Amino acid sequence: MAMNIDLARHNMIEQQIRTWEVLDPTVLDVLATVRREDFVPVAHRRLAFADTMIPLNDNEVMMKPVVEGRMLQALAVRSHERILEIGTGSGYITACLSRMARAVTSVEIDTELSAAAGARLSASGIDNVELIVADACSTQWQPESQVDVVVLTGGVYQLPELMRNWVKPGGRLFAISGAHPVMDATIHQRVSQEQWRATVAFETDLPYLRGAEQPQRFDF
Repeated sequence: MAMNIDLARHNMIEQQIRTWEVLDPTVLDVLATVRREDFVPVAHRRLAFADTMIPLNDNEVMMKPVVEGRMLQALAVRSHERILEIGTGSGYITACLSRMARAVTSVEIDTELSAAAGARLSASGIDNVELIVADACSTQWQPESQVDVVVLTGGVYQLPELMRNWVKPGGRLFAISGAHPVMDATIHQRVSQEQWRATVAFETDLPYLRGAEQPQRFDF
């Protein structure tokens, strides 16, 4: 029996996302209109609306829908803002952010994932996104200018300090950090040039971005 896509999307929002207290009407509207199934790899299309992470390659995943919803709500994106996303992945969160913000720059370390995401975004008629292939966790890459919002869509053991410099005063950075299996999803608000305020929005677990893993311990 073929899946009723519209009903499955409705159930995802009502039975998963809303029950996690995602109630912001803008976020719910975006999740209802951006076609998540178009961003899921064909091999896993049947899981498009399931309460599970979906593998993209050996390391990267699509977040659970509830995590995507809570992240978008915590970000409270405004229509005039410019966003820097670290970890394009499937392009789904990129698409959601593009509907909420003025413009999105998304950085992906994996060339094939970036190309596939670009094709999906283009097919969806999204034209306010710039895709970059680079290692954002290294010191070899820096954005051209500061932005209003930085979003990390993979985990980090510790937030790289260099990423704080990418945020304008008054802006914010979203990161899921810490050690498995319980990590903190935190909004880091840049109150002024030197002052920051961190607020933990929720707890979850997510694979690390490449280059941001927990250091290995060697016992002798």
